[in-house]
Amino acid sequence: MANEYPQVMTIAGSDSDGSAGMQADMNTFFAREVYGISVLTACVAGNSYGIHAAQPLTTDFIDAEFKAIADDFHVLASKTGMLTDKQTIETVTKNYKQYHFGPLILDPVIITKHGAMLLEADAYETLKTLLVPLATVITPNFFELQKLADMEIHTDADMITAAKKIQAMGAKNVVAKGAHHIGGDLKEVKDLLLLESGEKVWLSEPYHDTEHINGTGDALSACITAEIAKGQSITVAVTTAKKLVNQAIEHELAVGHKYGPINIWQMRV
Repeated sequence: MANEYPQVMTIAGSDSDGSAGMQADMNTFFAREVYGISVLTACVAGNSYGIHAAQPLTTDFIDAEFKAIADDFHVLASKTGMLTDKQTIETVTKNYKQYHFGPLILDPVIITKHGAMLLEADAYETLKTLLVPLATVITPNFFELQKLADMEIHTDADMITAAKKIQAMGAKNVVAKGAHHIGGDLKEVKDLLLLESGEKVWLSEPYHDTEHINGTGDALSACITAEIAKGQSITVAVTTAKKLVNQAIEHELAVGHKYGPINIWQMRV
């Protein structure tokens, strides 16, 4: 029968080199055996050396994408990625409220894994005000965690405080990612899952010193989305995603000349 297979949706930009964005999300959905649907918000021209051009899509077109999906599919869970600007965030919020697309996993693409700001001030405030309160799960990287919580993070206690601050903004469950940009003698990457109930789950995986980490955040949030759509609990979904993304980083994929993608093929098992 129609729509029996688990369907999930990514609301994100297209990354032409395939390492991140919608492409990384769709590859992760495929690896985790769910059917992926996409709402494109922007198109990015880039490769392993960097981003060379970007073109946001019009809000009218984004509206049309949402309606087309709502008219035909049964989406069990959704995730966001690159939302580009204030108008796009407002459009995504409006459509997510209008239709039923399941729990929202918010990957707040605010700051890169290297600490560079991606959103203008008005877009950042709009995301924080409109989308964060809708999130069933939010997955900020280390720099985004500091930005959203408006504090520096140095200890486990700091991570807990920051996650609680984001939870107070309305997000139900917070995946607070630890620092992995230090290098040197770093042995593990330690993340915190703060559940809606207040329970804290610490997640630790070995650190891998590699430049092939493009798409890490996309794959993590996409995997969480897929596992929730298949009926897993938040804890199991996040734990599974953390483990599988670490496998994808560990087993490098020799693609591109500089900053390469993670090996999403390793997330099948």
